[in-house]
Amino acid sequence: MPDQSSPIRIELAPTFQRQLKTLAKRYRNIRKDIEPITQQLAAGHMIGIQVPSIDYPVYKVRIKNSDIQKGKSAGYRLIYYLKAADLIILLTIYSKADQANISTSELEHILTEM
Repeated sequence: MPDQSSPIRIELAPTFQRQLKTLAKRYRNIRKDIEPITQQLAAGHMIGIQVPSIDYPVYKVRIKNSDIQKGKSAGYRLIYYLKAADLIILLTIYSKADQANISTSELEHILTEM
């Protein structure tokens, strides 16, 4: 658990930025939907489940899409990487309506891009 006195930086991977921009064209409230998650991460709360098939501390979080009325299970998946005690990198985000899951090889590719 990170030291609560030091602020946690959150950076956006290029893949995350591209996908957020694409999703924002269809889902107007996506930035508002992910804001509570980024606030929790910045406060030092490690939320979500760790992706077991990868050797890095990578976590997946389910987020409700407020533009559709189906709940978290049909919402977004945000994947982040705990790079250091004071640095979190948001790797990717996708809509469950577009993509059922993300493969280990895709995650490893995103990590090597950085």
